Amino acid sequence: MIRKTVLALAAALTALQAVPARAAETEQQRNARMEWWREARFGMFVHWGLYSGLAGTWEGKSIGGGGVEWLQTRVGVDTETYTKAAKPKFVPKPGFAKAWAKVAKDAGCKYVVFTTKHHEGFYLGDSKLTDFDGKDFTGRDLIKEITDALHEEGLKVGFYHSIIDWHHADYDFKAAKGLPYPKQAAEKATEPRDQQKYIKYLHGQVDELLSNYGKVDVIWWDYSSTQFDGDAAWGAADLIKEVRAKQPGVIMNNRLYRRPEAGFSGMGTHNVTDRMDPQYGDFVTPENNIPANGLGTVDWETCMTMNGTWGFSEHDKAWKSTEKLIRNLIDIASKGGNYLLNVGPTGDGTIPPESVERMEAMGAWLKKNGEAIYGTKANPFKESAFDGRVTKKGGTLYLHVFKRPDNGTIVLPVKAAKAVLLDGGKALEVKVDGDQTTITLPETLADPIATVIKVD
Repeated sequence: MIRKTVLALAAALTALQAVPARAAETEQQRNARMEWWREARFGMFVHWGLYSGLAGTWEGKSIGGGGVEWLQTRVGVDTETYTKAAKPKFVPKPGFAKAWAKVAKDAGCKYVVFTTKHHEGFYLGDSKLTDFDGKDFTGRDLIKEITDALHEEGLKVGFYHSIIDWHHADYDFKAAKGLPYPKQAAEKATEPRDQQKYIKYLHGQVDELLSNYGKVDVIWWDYSSTQFDGDAAWGAADLIKEVRAKQPGVIMNNRLYRRPEAGFSGMGTHNVTDRMDPQYGDFVTPENNIPANGLGTVDWETCMTMNGTWGFSEHDKAWKSTEKLIRNLIDIASKGGNYLLNVGPTGDGTIPPESVERMEAMGAWLKKNGEAIYGTKANPFKESAFDGRVTKKGGTLYLHVFKRPDNGTIVLPVKAAKAVLLDGGKALEVKVDGDQTTITLPETLADPIATVIKVD
């Protein structure tokens, strides 16, 4: 590691120190930068690293439960023991990245966020700052393969990057209270840790991400605790400034911090707030949770597993149904949020067939009904008068009907000129009475998951 690190880190830090102060962004500038993300509504999350080949199994036994990407800390072993077991099982096959991009594109996703480094500290690319990376393990820059494939499909590129690092010798796990660390690794750590040196490494590696792979659209940090966050933990303010200077259009989440003004009310991943100062990031990240009433004017994105874990597990068969996933997307869009739906590829980069099947079904639904999701705003009504959800685009309402009302009609508290089935364009009977409109539905809904009615 030393042979790669010293000169490269010094050069990277010199460049970062030269970053000029950036003028405060106006609301108009921020809205322009956020526009594509707010319109996208649907993205694919990918968790892939050394843990993927282990598949939730350690010494022949299931580690149980979710969170298999945390396997090292779940079983408590040091990096040497963990790597010895995981490295032989992490063998990316040729073409895996193009397969990922096709799954995302066919599913109707507008962007993909993938793990460049998870908490285990393994960096998928070719880093001059560490040997614990894809290039040294596989002879390939896996980040480049993935970003090239996504760019070829016209997808926006997001980098998940763990700010926690169980591998780096200067990551101060004792200071990082409230954050996980493998028990055996902690017990074997005899040398003093220097978090400031780790911060320099973190910033240097982020500079590599922003310098080596073309346009980057999203950075998805993960994560801080209420006891360890922000400048003291990660040099966060400078890190954000450096990112903005390098790639001004990047959109970042709020996980460099864990405090109310940054959109968090506590440690639970569902404990998000409806207020966030933009200096802490661009959007909040409820995890496996959909806020009941949205989050007002705060930009938000629900990230969610398809089963019970983020990384690949050969044991987890608790897959969410296609109906559940499509209705989640509708529910989130109707509340003004984005849906980042996860897949966990195997050690060779194969997305499980159960995930592919569900993504294909979502793509099929969106090909017919995407107009009612992409570029829409939240439901303008306080209550829905039917079993379903409402999205809005300009002067058009989209009624996502989950179940036909018993009387076969939907009453809206607005005047409407016409209503048609979005899929096929069949006109529906509309009656206006004062400030209300009654729409008569067909005897049978064409789509049992969600039939969409376009109302103008």
